[in-house]
Amino acid sequence: MHRREFLKSSAVAGGGLIILPSGARAGKNAPSNKLNLALIGAHGRAQAHYGVAGKENVVALCDVNDENMAHAARQWPAAKTYHDWRKLLDDKSLKLDAVICSTTDHTHAFVATWALNRDLHIYLEKPIGISVEESRVVRRKYREKKNKCATQLGTQRHAFPNFQRVREMVRDGAVGELKAAYAWGNRKLRKPGYLPAAGDPPPHIHYDLWIGPSPMHPYNPGYFSGRPGANCLQWNPYWDFGTGQIGDMGSHTMDLAWNCLDAEYATSAQARGEEYNPEVVPVKLEMHMQHPANAWRGPITVSWYQGGAMPNSPSGWLDLNRIGHGAMFRGDQGYLVADFQKRLLIPYGREADLSYYDPRPDSERIPPINGFQEEWIRACKGDPTQTRCNFDYAGPANEQMMLGLIAYIVGEQVDYDGEQGKITNNEEADTLTRRTYRKGWVLDG
Repeated sequence: MHRREFLKSSAVAGGGLIILPSGARAGKNAPSNKLNLALIGAHGRAQAHYGVAGKENVVALCDVNDENMAHAARQWPAAKTYHDWRKLLDDKSLKLDAVICSTTDHTHAFVATWALNRDLHIYLEKPIGISVEESRVVRRKYREKKNKCATQLGTQRHAFPNFQRVREMVRDGAVGELKAAYAWGNRKLRKPGYLPAAGDPPPHIHYDLWIGPSPMHPYNPGYFSGRPGANCLQWNPYWDFGTGQIGDMGSHTMDLAWNCLDAEYATSAQARGEEYNPEVVPVKLEMHMQHPANAWRGPITVSWYQGGAMPNSPSGWLDLNRIGHGAMFRGDQGYLVADFQKRLLIPYGREADLSYYDPRPDSERIPPINGFQEEWIRACKGDPTQTRCNFDYAGPANEQMMLGLIAYIVGEQVDYDGEQGKITNNEEADTLTRRTYRKGWVLDG
């Protein structure tokens, strides 16, 4: 199903008609029943899910920090508690239906894959993974289970109506024939390198489990500093724990562009930025990925900028730097510039009369999401394919960004076979599509 047809069909579900899987009239798929739900990562970002989780049956909590666990346990004192999410997912006595994952970025793909392998619905905080391979494995697992398991990547800004209006304008020809798309973020969070050893972990932090599949690094309390919900900024700039702003705000901002493109695999990527640091993801960086034509547009370039790198403005009187996180679309008739909640159309040419642009009627507008987490809950209880940011949509978006990071590391263009998941022109670069995990940690478990 093409994305536009999917979004039209969502209007039916949004109107109150929920189509259940074949033969499902009662039991866990009945919309009126509560889900048996687990929170993996129980504090910090997980607090954003307490409201929707509290309407379901929270049966399990997992966190590597006992103090965080205690905070969540006050909300759900009857829930079983775990430090190791693998043990939680393998505990059949829980009779789990669904999982909300708010763990560190370097464990996201693991939790998602394990959950899907156990036929569990999953809401996964972004990013979907921190390598090309992780992006692909999670997407492949979802495709195998899409008629059983509802998925949603935590790019919750997607629920802003502006996302749908921008897509409509691009698809309906507001910029003419689309030629390129750009997204950027202005955050500058600089780290010199991995934190030095600073004593032993306190008893309430299960540090080995926090490190998880990544190479061991000495304990430093700095990794656990920062206010709840923003602690990720203390560890995601390091290669073994995240992908810096690409996986953080980049997931949100690229989503604004990706939502309009109906793209899949990039065919090549180029990148440049500040000098490569083997410990820290770059702050200043730009990446350019080539995507082939599809049914409604020609080939396009999709670009990402961060840390001070910016695309050229379409006009001298428009300062793109004033838009902290934004996207821009270039066509043969003009530009569309947007942030998460606003948009600006700039036609060009002598006339610039917009006579080429035929906006769709109100009856064909993309329906609202009506709650981002709630959309996932509805899909868990009804048609599991009816989420806007499922892993089929989100996987290739992250995969192209991981490909751009590889081009930055090797310092040259990389050519990519998306069907095979292989870089074809550089063997060294191809090895970077995969991560090496610590003994005992299995991605597809």
